[in-house]
Amino acid sequence: MCGIVGFTGNGQAAPIILEGLSKLEYRGYDSAGIAVRDGASDIEIVKAKGKLKALFDKTNQGQSLSGSCGIGHTRWATHGEPSEENAHPHNSDDCCVVAVHNGIIENYQELKEKLLKKDYSFYSATDTEVAVKLIDYYYKKYFGNPIDAINRAMVRIRGSYALAVMFKDYPDEIFVARKDSPMILGLENGDAYFASDVPAILKYTRKVYYIGNLEIGRLQKGKITFFNIDGDEIEKELTEINWDTQAAEKAGFEHFMIKEIHEQPKAVEDTINSLVSGARINLSASSLTDEEIAAISQIYIVACGSAYHVGIAAQYVIEDLARIPVRVELASEFRYRRPLLDKDGLVIVISQSGETADSLAALREAKSIGIKTLAIVNVVGSSIAREADKVLYTLAGPEIAVATTKAYSAQLIACYVLAIQLAMVRKEIDEKYYKNLINELMTLPDKIRKILEDKERIQWFATKFSAAKDIFFIGRGIDYAISLEGSLKMKEISYIHSEAYAAGELKHGTISLIEDGTLVIGVLTQQELYEKTISNMVEVKSRGAYLMGLTNYGNYNIEDTADFVSYIPKTDKHFTTSLAVVPLQLMGYYVSVARGLDVDKPRNLAKSVTVE
Repeated sequence: MCGIVGFTGNGQAAPIILEGLSKLEYRGYDSAGIAVRDGASDIEIVKAKGKLKALFDKTNQGQSLSGSCGIGHTRWATHGEPSEENAHPHNSDDCCVVAVHNGIIENYQELKEKLLKKDYSFYSATDTEVAVKLIDYYYKKYFGNPIDAINRAMVRIRGSYALAVMFKDYPDEIFVARKDSPMILGLENGDAYFASDVPAILKYTRKVYYIGNLEIGRLQKGKITFFNIDGDEIEKELTEINWDTQAAEKAGFEHFMIKEIHEQPKAVEDTINSLVSGARINLSASSLTDEEIAAISQIYIVACGSAYHVGIAAQYVIEDLARIPVRVELASEFRYRRPLLDKDGLVIVISQSGETADSLAALREAKSIGIKTLAIVNVVGSSIAREADKVLYTLAGPEIAVATTKAYSAQLIACYVLAIQLAMVRKEIDEKYYKNLINELMTLPDKIRKILEDKERIQWFATKFSAAKDIFFIGRGIDYAISLEGSLKMKEISYIHSEAYAAGELKHGTISLIEDGTLVIGVLTQQELYEKTISNMVEVKSRGAYLMGLTNYGNYNIEDTADFVSYIPKTDKHFTTSLAVVPLQLMGYYVSVARGLDVDKPRNLAKSVTVE
């Protein structure tokens, strides 16, 4: 949510900042703004409501703003409606302090009341303006020391933030601070950059710093200095980003989502190869030992959105293979219900960005209780990756579309590998089955490619039902987990009401929603549950439903029941989610395209939910 970008260096700042903001559009926003200065001149601020194009137009693609130091922002409205007045950057009354902010300041009303008593006035309804004027207050009270002013403000502010601040008295410098909201800083050839996410600066540098919680950074031309909350200078390690620059571009595809759907075979293959070597699973990079695996009493999987659906699929796989009890928790609920956790348990937190606010909070809750934690994340150096006891990295590369596809598939692979290793170490499977499972894992990338070759049939069917009002997904066991993800893909990018139900629950109320022509998608990849789900499909068909079936090659008798069938290659029953989810991703994508919607940036949604 929200995006921030900044630059100070030898070039013109505005075009660099605007281009960086365009790379962060996937995060979701409703207004945008930029502040630039040329040496000791006044800071110039330009804002625009709506899409980033409006800001491009107001600044002549950034050419009308001269200066080599600046900050920019795309705003997701929280406090105050979308408007130019509420858009960032915000400034103090005399423009001595100008700042942008990603996050939420929980005690902004309390701070605002105190500042009003100090003769400050407010022109917006935002919490960010309060933070700016609080910094301004301390800056003037304590004789113009930016680090001291920001430190004192950080102590007073409750909530989450990635702040970037320009001070009138410090030309060519930007000060940044972070608590719980993502931020990355980069250096290259005398230029310094910061942003919410890697794609914004990847074109310019691969040398980056990950700023920690309650730390401050000072950006000068060709130099970045870090300080702790006490104002003491600290050292940070420079990291090299190994992402391919083209991975953050569309590469000829119409949308990022369809490009990322096609990148799934590689994401799956790369993740497998990072965790399997010599036909054996190797978790040494995660530092999770066989001794620790053997001692696990219970597993708690904590996640949000699609990552939560990965967790539900993983629950079936881990419990069946490793015979360890697994509980799957919504991260947003986990810490508020005072969870009862076994001290010998393992909390697994799944997050693509590694910055998901609720998941990060759940991780910290688990650590405060003293439970061992394992993160499955896609972004090296992210908050969740740094704070978890153990880490399994997925190798999906940058994912730009709001609706996750390849990151979801890579997370599934990490869970499969973990389940197989848990089962082997705990002697729940023998060597032969262990090898068979690994061999089957290796076949998944090619099987996904085979499914993608048949995408035109899915496109035809999706176009046929693009005007649907309701779509229901049903399945049993792992197929229910697949249905949950298929339904989410459909609703988040097509805006069609869709729901997923455990097929056996239809008669407990849901079947009353079926009307003539209602599309029901039945997922049938688990052979032992196939006939039961067929029976459920017959029940809804007799009440007027139009049926789509999703099953394995060989189950051709389904065509006697379903009106349209999509087939996936056969695989081990534990791995079917990796294959069955692909037609459902394509279905959601093509319905959205047929409806003329913004596939990559659906309304009201953001890629990374970094605030509660």
